[in-house]
Amino acid sequence: MAKDYESAFRRSIESPEEFWAEQAEGISWDKPWDTVLDESNPPFYRWFAGARLNTCYNALDRHIEAGRGDQPALYFDSAMTGAKRKYTFSELRDEVALFAGVLSRQGVARGDRVIIYMPMVPEALIAMLACARLGAVHSVVFGGFAARELATRIDDAAPRLVVAGSCGLEPGRIVEYKPLLDEAIEIAANKPGCCIILQRDECRAEMNERDIDWQEALQDATPHDCVSVEATDPLYILYTSGTTGQPKGVVHDNGGHAVALNWTMENVYGVGTGDVFWAASDVGWVVGHSYIVYGPLLRGCTTVMFEGKPVGTPDAGEFWRVIADYGVNVMFTAPTAIRAIRREDPSGELLRHHDLSQYRTQFVAGERCDPETLLWTRELLGVPVLDHWWQTETAWAIAANAAGLTTGEVKAGSAGKAMPGWDVCILDDEGSELPPGGQGAVVCRLPMAPGAFPTLWNADDRFIDSYLNEFPGYYQTGDAGLMDEDGYLYIMSRTDDVINVAGHRLSTGAIEEVLATHTDVAECAVTGIHDELKGQVPMAFLVLKAGVERTEADLVGETVQLVRDKIGPVAAFRKALVVKRLPKTRSGKILRRTLRNLVDGDNYSVPPTIDDPAILQEIEDRLGAA
Repeated sequence: MAKDYESAFRRSIESPEEFWAEQAEGISWDKPWDTVLDESNPPFYRWFAGARLNTCYNALDRHIEAGRGDQPALYFDSAMTGAKRKYTFSELRDEVALFAGVLSRQGVARGDRVIIYMPMVPEALIAMLACARLGAVHSVVFGGFAARELATRIDDAAPRLVVAGSCGLEPGRIVEYKPLLDEAIEIAANKPGCCIILQRDECRAEMNERDIDWQEALQDATPHDCVSVEATDPLYILYTSGTTGQPKGVVHDNGGHAVALNWTMENVYGVGTGDVFWAASDVGWVVGHSYIVYGPLLRGCTTVMFEGKPVGTPDAGEFWRVIADYGVNVMFTAPTAIRAIRREDPSGELLRHHDLSQYRTQFVAGERCDPETLLWTRELLGVPVLDHWWQTETAWAIAANAAGLTTGEVKAGSAGKAMPGWDVCILDDEGSELPPGGQGAVVCRLPMAPGAFPTLWNADDRFIDSYLNEFPGYYQTGDAGLMDEDGYLYIMSRTDDVINVAGHRLSTGAIEEVLATHTDVAECAVTGIHDELKGQVPMAFLVLKAGVERTEADLVGETVQLVRDKIGPVAAFRKALVVKRLPKTRSGKILRRTLRNLVDGDNYSVPPTIDDPAILQEIEDRLGAA
């Protein structure tokens, strides 16, 4: 039975310490806190200061001690290899404890950093939890990132070691990770002490003197117990795109993170102990951290890890097969995945081959879910389809149409209502709060809820500059939107140059830096363009150096390859337009808003797609005549 939203939200805002102290009862503590909310050094607020706990213990050991050791903790399903594995809580705890022993033997201890560069396999989750068991700080890097991107993260985190897979698998191809890792270490100034490599049969890596084989390391390892840490100690660092090209290391702590994620499973997603939860994402993103690994296991749910894509592996019915095979009760994916399924199977014929009688709720997030996609999914599945909105920085939903709270009707296009702990406001450019219906900057009044990032890794000043300076007293989300008279939040666009590609935030500035290295490019600008599948994809406007005469097809092909090599396929960069000039201010600053207006639908009744030649020609003509 859903709990009353209004009373929970009101208490969380009016009496936050009392509210979150009650929610903290769902976590096992080694030592209670001295204060629920430490406000002694604003804006660096800390939750549960003085308390001690271990996140891995709360995710695994305590469920075993409660008699649920034989309950499935993890189902792994690979559409790429056909492999399927099941781990009970006891089996998963034993694997994690043993790998923690491997890490400890290599000198990893509380506070040390470990980079994890892994495909979607159980060993990635095991490595993350093993770090948490030791009190070490993991930083997972998405396996699709190129060597230079990995190198910047190695330099910033300064890890004691790297845990990596030999390869990742995608439909129709094998992505070799080991050469990328070797190149990244060659580039990086901070050299890790060693690399532990999980060899996959699909592509076994060539090892060097720095490398240790995962399986061989386990042979003489000794299981390691949980290490008690401060609630305010970092659990992990997750790098997100920055507007300067230098990634930002978002930090999430142990105490507030455990309390908040445990609370969300019941109250946002409507699941409890023993339910099966599936976040169809990657552990390289925050969704994978929060809702493949930590959230479900903290709550005592069974989590599903899937290697593959919603279509092409082998068909658009893969999602429905996984839901049916493992008895999934609630699933969470990006609208991009739903659109891909709809494109391949618009009538939903493939769903009829699977029994989804146990399926209760479909969640979507990562990008705005257009009403058409939401309504199609709801009609197809016959269950609530609930949109919600959050960020790498927050680790859980700022706003949601919740399954465990009575938030009210589902309004298509809305991210739902602000969740308890999040005091959301819409401000104009001057910092004044707008009335219902007014569109402006979406901000959250400080302090942020437990689980949100307290700062950036080794970059307190950048934390303030990037998120807190524009509107003092508020967290600036970087999104623009509005709130209606009923309290429903609508996220409309980004307010900075970070675009959302299939739920993944990428900096247009970082792409511009790569394109500027091409010998024939004089200047460039990148903005997001509408894409029916991915929501947004980057589009570049290129001005060539004087005297350069190139076919546009050849130049675009070279720039696409350049971005792929230096940032990775995750950028989904495949469209560039050669123009005579870029719109600029008198001082020479590129008017990126003008470019966005040309491609984001402000001038067209239907937003231009990436393959609409007539509209792209009109854009080129306008810029040429500017």
